[in-house]
Amino acid sequence: MGTIYQSIEMLAKEKGIEATIIFDAVKDAIILAARKQFKNVGELVAEVDPKKGIQVFALRKIVETVADPANEWTMEEAKKNKLPGAIGDEMRQELPMDALGRISAQIAKQVILQKVREAERENVYGEFAGRVGELVNCVIKRIETRDLVVDLGKTEARLPAKEQSKLESFSIGDRVRVVIKAVEKTGKNAGVVVSRAAGELVMRLFEQEVPEIYDNTVVIKSCAREAGERTKIAVSSRDRDVDSVGACVGMKGMRVQSIIRELRGEKIDIIQFSENPVEFATHALSPAKIARVTILNAEEKHMEVIVDDTQLSLAIGKRGQNVRLAARLLGWKIDIKSEEEKRQEVETSMSELIPAGTPISVLADYGLPEELIDSLVGAEVGTVEQLGSLTPEELEQLPGVGEESIQSLYNAINGFYAQFEAAAPEVAEAAAAESSEALTEVAESATEETEVVMTAAEPDAPAETAEEVTPEAEAESTDSDKP
Repeated sequence: MGTIYQSIEMLAKEKGIEATIIFDAVKDAIILAARKQFKNVGELVAEVDPKKGIQVFALRKIVETVADPANEWTMEEAKKNKLPGAIGDEMRQELPMDALGRISAQIAKQVILQKVREAERENVYGEFAGRVGELVNCVIKRIETRDLVVDLGKTEARLPAKEQSKLESFSIGDRVRVVIKAVEKTGKNAGVVVSRAAGELVMRLFEQEVPEIYDNTVVIKSCAREAGERTKIAVSSRDRDVDSVGACVGMKGMRVQSIIRELRGEKIDIIQFSENPVEFATHALSPAKIARVTILNAEEKHMEVIVDDTQLSLAIGKRGQNVRLAARLLGWKIDIKSEEEKRQEVETSMSELIPAGTPISVLADYGLPEELIDSLVGAEVGTVEQLGSLTPEELEQLPGVGEESIQSLYNAINGFYAQFEAAAPEVAEAAAAESSEALTEVAESATEETEVVMTAAEPDAPAETAEEVTPEAEAESTDSDKP
C-alpha cells in the first residue's frame, strides 16, 4: 500500500503542486465514494498512511441511549465491534475498502482529477497573472485546428488564430517569442493566452534591441499595430542630446531591421512623440504631407486634418490603414479632408448663411428704384434669387426694364451679396480663435514628463515624416552616433 503514498508524491512533483493538496483531494474522494457505498453511516474521515495506504473510518459516539443510530452506539455495540470504550468516548470504526465497487472508484478518480486541475490552475494563475505583457520564449507543442499550443516550461499556453500574424506560419518544434496576453483562472479557456499580434510584442522587442529604451533614456509613449501589415510606434527622449527616432533605427537601420526580421517583414513607422496634439498628428500621419490641423473639440479629442488633394489617398492609406493607426496612436478621432473638400464645405456653409427666397423689396436698400421693383413683381419676379438667375436678354424682355435698368439691377444684386462675402473672413477668424483656445486647453492639461514648447503648426511648414523601414530599403539615422 506504500506505493499509493509514493505515487501521490510523484504526481505532486510532476504537476508542480503541493503534495498535501493531492492528499486532501484523495481523502475527499474516498469519503465521497464511501458515502455512496455505505448508506447507514454518519460522519466519515479518511487517512493516507505511508504503510497502510488509504483508510476510511466511521465516527461513533458511545452513549447510554441511542438517539442517532448513524452516529451513536451503546456499550454493547461497541464491544461487539471490538471497540471498547467508556460512555461519551468517540470511536473510529474502520470500513472495508474492498467493499468499494467500480462505480465508487470511478467517482473517486473524477474527484481527484478535478482537485488536481483546480490546484494546477491556481498555481498557473499565481505565477503568470502578474506577467501580462512580458516577452517569453516558447516552443510550438501541437496544433489544434488554427490555434497553437505552446510549451512555456511549467505549463502550456494557447496561441489563438486571432493572435497570430498573417505573415507567419509555424510547425511543431519551432521556437518563437510571444507576449503573455491574458491569464484566465476559470471558464472554458482557463490558462495562459499568448500573442504574436499584440502591440506589446513590438514594444518588448524594441526594449531588447535598443539600449536607450532599456535604460529609460528613450521612452515608448504609444504603439498602434495591425499585425502582418504595419505598426506605428511613438517614442520620446528624456535627454536632449539623444535622438529618439535615430536611436530606435540604429546605424544603417540595423536595430529596426532586426525587429522587422522577427516580424517577417512587417512595416514599422517610428514616430517622434509630441505633447502638442497638432504636431503629433502631423508626425503620425506621415508619410503624407499635412497642410493644417484644427482642434474641433478638445474634451472629446476630435480634430480635423486638411491635406493637399494629391496627398489625400496617401494620408488615408490602403483601406484607411494609415489614418486608422494614427488615430489609435494619438487616441484622438481624426477627420481627414482634402483642400477641395474643405473649400466645398465652406461654400456650402456660406450658402446656408444667405436666406432662401429673399423678397426683392430688400434691393431698395441697395439703390433699386421702387418703380422698377413694382414692375419686376408684376412680372412675377418676386425674389432676389429669381432675379439673379436671369440673363441680360431675359431681363430686357421684362416690362419696364431697359438697358440702363439692367445695370442698376446688377449693382443692387452685387451689393446684396457683398454683405455675406464680407462675413466670410469673420467666420473663418472666429473658427480659428476657437481652435486656438481648444489647443491652449490641451497644452495646459498635458503631463509634465518631458519639457516641450507648445507651438502651433504653420500651414506652410513642412511636416516631419516618420522613419519607415522596409526589408527592401534600409533606413539610415543621421544622429545614431550620438550617445
